[in-house]
Amino acid sequence: MSIVELLWPAFVLAISLVFIHSVFGLEIIKRGVIFTDLAIGQIAAIGMAISIAFLDGAYQTLFTLGFALLGASIITWATSRVEKIEAFIGLLYALGISSIMLLLAQSSEGTELYSKLSAADILFTSSDDLAKNLIVYAGVAIVMLFVYPRTKGTRKEFLFFSMLAITVTSSVQSAGVLVVFALLIAPAYAGLSQSKIKPFTFATLMGSLSIIVALFSSYYLDLPTGYTIIFVTVLLSLFFVVFGSLFFTF
Repeated sequence: MSIVELLWPAFVLAISLVFIHSVFGLEIIKRGVIFTDLAIGQIAAIGMAISIAFLDGAYQTLFTLGFALLGASIITWATSRVEKIEAFIGLLYALGISSIMLLLAQSSEGTELYSKLSAADILFTSSDDLAKNLIVYAGVAIVMLFVYPRTKGTRKEFLFFSMLAITVTSSVQSAGVLVVFALLIAPAYAGLSQSKIKPFTFATLMGSLSIIVALFSSYYLDLPTGYTIIFVTVLLSLFFVVFGSLFFTF
């Protein structure tokens, strides 16, 4: 079996991850609530931890989605009622981390499980898992591109955060919380740091390049896939932002 036949689901999943997270990443940076996705992802991971710790992994998607929507609802409420929203979201993130560690503390594999929740291995994604993710991402993309721009007020806020919660539910299970955060922020940040190409187009292209490089590096160098994706994506984004600001006028 060739590497293409073996890894094509991982590469398709990787590019779809970059695409859907760029949609949200650009909006999150413009809103100035950078840690929103990280907090929702961490709260969603509480559901995964409950499923793993007490139910042997049963109902994992249901628990993950339930907690993700809970996090989205709390943040939607807080955005219009709480001062210093970034501090509030940061505390939610800290609460999520501590909750997961307490839930997994009794497990002999607690540390390993937490590592997988943070950065999972997508290298050997199955075609069935890929299909499930693509269905979710396609539905979310349709809502965000055609329904979201036509809504207003609180409904628009809740729609945004609920769609983010659904996306995070799928992505956290496939890639991990920190990978989701890197893919949401790093390509979008680079895209917004230049003006020659549309930010979404640039974010998608740069993110796709970085994640493909990361997957090949992980496979050939036997590196942990999730953390390789984070490292390459963040490094490339930071390099572009710093290099561009020093040598080019955009």
